[in-house]
Amino acid sequence: MKETISDNLRQLHGRIVEACEEYNRDADDITIIAITKTHPAAAMKMAVAAGIHNIGESRIQEAEPKIKEVGQIGRFHMIGHLQTNKVKKAVEYFDVIQSVDSYKLADEINRRAEEIDRVMECYIEVNCSGEEQKYGVHPDTVPELINRILNLDNINLTGLMTVGPLTDDPDDIRKAFRKCQELFKAGRDIIGDDFDTLSMGMSDDFPLAIAEGSTMIRIGTGIFGPREF
Repeated sequence: MKETISDNLRQLHGRIVEACEEYNRDADDITIIAITKTHPAAAMKMAVAAGIHNIGESRIQEAEPKIKEVGQIGRFHMIGHLQTNKVKKAVEYFDVIQSVDSYKLADEINRRAEEIDRVMECYIEVNCSGEEQKYGVHPDTVPELINRILNLDNINLTGLMTVGPLTDDPDDIRKAFRKCQELFKAGRDIIGDDFDTLSMGMSDDFPLAIAEGSTMIRIGTGIFGPREF
């Protein structure tokens, strides 16, 4: 499995370079998050050994035992929907919460972070595709939410996250990503240079996300192969 992960990462880096050359981006500006949900803790270790520094998980109950097993071998990102009753553990085990989709959730993250004297790095999740089954705030509410979260002392708001639409139409995918990039620029106008991360693009659509300004791509299948259910 270790060799497979290393081979997949080499291919992934090649695809990133190709996309960056095509869309006039710098490959050094793209951060890879290795998504290890449904994969064992050993996969985390192998990815880190192959050069990965950031690991993503989407469910607290799955992530907790794996993070306990591997220790602080990288930066752990919470990328899945987060319920308020799971925030205490999320703040304890993760370095970044990418899925802030309400002020209520942000307020609870702030409260729990304050309890352990921590400032939690967070991104706002935006539903730029308009699909009802997806989580994320409505694009029109993003500037207001940014300004409200800025009043929370124990949150460091550094970016936006979105999930591309479920379609094979590249124009529709790019349109959704472009909308998030516009909101990201608006966030930088509010916060400044510290608002520096645009997390969008997964194994199937990351070249289109790079085309529209993504600085962080979330890759699972492209590194580890099909999920193990």
